[in-house]
Amino acid sequence: MDFKNFTVPYEVKEQYEKRVAYFSMEYAIHQPLKIYSGGLGFLSGSHLRSAYDLRQNLIGIGILWSEGYYDQARDSDQSLKVVWIKKYYNFLVDTGILFQIPIHNHPVWVKVWYLPPDVFKSAPLFLLSTDIDQNDHVSRTITNRLYDGNAATKVAQFILLGGGGARLLDELNFNPEIYHLNEAHAVSSAFYLYNKFNKNVDEVKKRLVFTTHTPEEAGNEKHDFQLCYDMSYFDGLSMDEVRELTGIHDNLFNHSLAALRLSHRANGVSQLHGEVSRQMWSKYDGICEITAITNAQNSRYWADKQLYRAMEDQNDQWFDDRKKHLKARALEIVADQTGKIMSPKVLTIVWARRFAGYKRAELITRDKERFEALLKNTKYPVQIIWAGKPYPLDYPAISDFNYLVELSKQYPNMAVLTGYELTLSKRLKQVADVWLNNPRVPREASGTSGMTAAMNGAVNFSTNDGWICEFINNGNNGFVVPPADYMNMTTEEQDNYDLEQIYQILENDILPLYYDNFDTWRQVVKNGMRDVQIRFNSDRMADEYYEVMYK
Repeated sequence: MDFKNFTVPYEVKEQYEKRVAYFSMEYAIHQPLKIYSGGLGFLSGSHLRSAYDLRQNLIGIGILWSEGYYDQARDSDQSLKVVWIKKYYNFLVDTGILFQIPIHNHPVWVKVWYLPPDVFKSAPLFLLSTDIDQNDHVSRTITNRLYDGNAATKVAQFILLGGGGARLLDELNFNPEIYHLNEAHAVSSAFYLYNKFNKNVDEVKKRLVFTTHTPEEAGNEKHDFQLCYDMSYFDGLSMDEVRELTGIHDNLFNHSLAALRLSHRANGVSQLHGEVSRQMWSKYDGICEITAITNAQNSRYWADKQLYRAMEDQNDQWFDDRKKHLKARALEIVADQTGKIMSPKVLTIVWARRFAGYKRAELITRDKERFEALLKNTKYPVQIIWAGKPYPLDYPAISDFNYLVELSKQYPNMAVLTGYELTLSKRLKQVADVWLNNPRVPREASGTSGMTAAMNGAVNFSTNDGWICEFINNGNNGFVVPPADYMNMTTEEQDNYDLEQIYQILENDILPLYYDNFDTWRQVVKNGMRDVQIRFNSDRMADEYYEVMYK
């Protein structure tokens, strides 16, 4: 295959002719390609799948992580064990493209791999690697691990994705009309483009759009300005030039602020997040317009087709049998990992996503008496499953994971699973009757796990944050904790309020409905399935990016 004048290898639809390059640090496209950690990757993967389904003129730019994020295993006491294993893929195509970029004032060789659309039914994806014989040991390690904990290595990764990705597009002669930065990790591309277009900032701005996923300013990536300069982040520009170009004059280089000032348009990833972002960045001048495009997931990949067919045929027996089959199949994984036999007839609550402090994985266990009563309730039996990967250097999140593992040893109907990647994620959404989601409002920019849970016959039960604000009609297609005046609460007060509401809704609404009025429960499930398919399929999102962001 000739990569010198690359075009997407399928006929592009007329409304999607504009050439777009989509930059993301991670892509969760399919289980075998382990280059993702969590929600950002799930979103990017669904975006590329829908770009393919809609026949958009879009290509993805990412990094081939030699050891992935990490493999989640168990130590001898069942606690979390982080394992790094070199990955090999025979389905990636060697493009033969090899070029150099400066990192730390040192030439680093970059090799380019290609994921063709027909392998996983996704838009073309190009993956950059420095793990090749032409590089010294330090340069090879740049692409070892996603989100490396070393600051200099992480800055090098950002240079590779942004500056290296922009250079690759020139090698391909693809000439994008739009460079779409999915998060600010690739904003170094702006400095490459600034030099390419003779230091005309308007030429840069008209090409760049930026999607922000972080609802707190403190959560946005910042690095020491001098470190970035020493690492060659600014593509040869002087410190004074960069400060004038970005308007950043303190000692920390704020990647998101630079992206907002060097793009012509930006978006949050839910309507609430758009509002939060506009308010959060309003104190800074020179930033672009911030709109909102709510995240979504690819139903072709995620949705259980038989459940939907049974719903469309109004065949309740088929619908119930299919859900019970999905539950039984997934519960075999629980038995295999934990030695616990659970029943597909019992209401199953699942909490599964990336472990992070604000997501409060262990919230429901904090009221020990109530939690004990919930798990020992014989009238309305319950079984609860947790899964998710903490960041390997997030020790409080790892501590939460290990706490739940220890607690689960006391109960036959509580389990904590490892290996939360695409396949296990899908199985847990199929086993779930209730998909529990309880982030601290308004910390969750979007959160998309509940979308794919609904596509597999699970009922969302959540605090009112992210995409949930646009989705749940309480009691009709899911259940939501009534919003409170969180802004005037302490963290402890907020946690206590949410915990009390979760138990009240579980005890008074969800459990009686499931066991005493299953016909109505089934209708809630179907309402959620129908509503998520209409509004939160990523085909809508990919189309909206062309209509709103790329015009």
